[in-house]
Amino acid sequence: MRTVCRAFWLSGPGEPAIVETPLGEPGDGEVVVEARFGAVSRGTETVVAKGRVPESEYERMRAPLQEGDFPFPVKYGYATVGRIVGGAPSRDGEEVFVLHPHQDVFIAPEAMAIPLPKGVAPERAVLGANMETALNAVWDAGIQPGDRVAVIGGGVVGLLTAYLAALIPASDVTLVDINEVRRGVAERLGLHFAGPDSLPEDCDVVIHASASQDGLASAILAAGFEARVVELSWYGERPVTISLGGAFHSRRLTLVSSQVGEVPQSRRARWPHARRLAAALALLADDRLEAIISGETAFSALPEAYMGLLADPDTLCHRIRYD
Repeated sequence: MRTVCRAFWLSGPGEPAIVETPLGEPGDGEVVVEARFGAVSRGTETVVAKGRVPESEYERMRAPLQEGDFPFPVKYGYATVGRIVGGAPSRDGEEVFVLHPHQDVFIAPEAMAIPLPKGVAPERAVLGANMETALNAVWDAGIQPGDRVAVIGGGVVGLLTAYLAALIPASDVTLVDINEVRRGVAERLGLHFAGPDSLPEDCDVVIHASASQDGLASAILAAGFEARVVELSWYGERPVTISLGGAFHSRRLTLVSSQVGEVPQSRRARWPHARRLAAALALLADDRLEAIISGETAFSALPEAYMGLLADPDTLCHRIRYD
């Protein structure tokens, strides 16, 4: 049994490091997990790494097994796939997904160690948390068969949301992004692609996931009469100006927020968080989703690479491979 662990910490703005600490012993209802793969969530982790989490959101923004407090020092992250190696003999060797920060071995509540579904490769299961966010967004959007849908912003969550929307029968889904590199990824997922100068029109549902003011303006432009615009982006402490003039009122648009912290009200009574995460993991069986993995870094090299990965607009899901 390991007695020490290595964890990824942010000690200040743009100051990542791997810190070695004692592991401890699992208590009742806990398991020891040896990490195999993880993932950097570029959007949220950029806000955290730059110290831009608003003070009002310190508690709501805590990752499930986070250590430290915002702004710093903080151990953050929420996408780890590993193998149970202690604490629950009946589950020894089981491959699981855990909402845990970047760390090579850790102790977690057994209930949070979600088994990987058959057919889902551990390497791809690192998308589990992002897929959970996308699933929640599709529920919030209320997309119906045959709907014309635009997703503005081709980051990981935007791509996964568009992918799920396209699985709804007869739906017509277009991914919109300013980065032409996203075209190839979108096409591999079976999606239409458009730049901001060729927005789809008269959409039934528009989901905004670009975390930019211009992207939100494009989402409103693409919405049809009495359409729903779902704001999936999180801006941290950045103020955002939204244009509610023009045709916003005459088209009677609805603007709603989507955030993964809560299951939508229409499903909350029947869908605890664990059920939603298990469903999200099962949705990762499609090999086409490998297109969203844009690179891989060894955990030991993560501090040196981290800020560059966050700054690179071509980064999608960057996988961590544990040594």
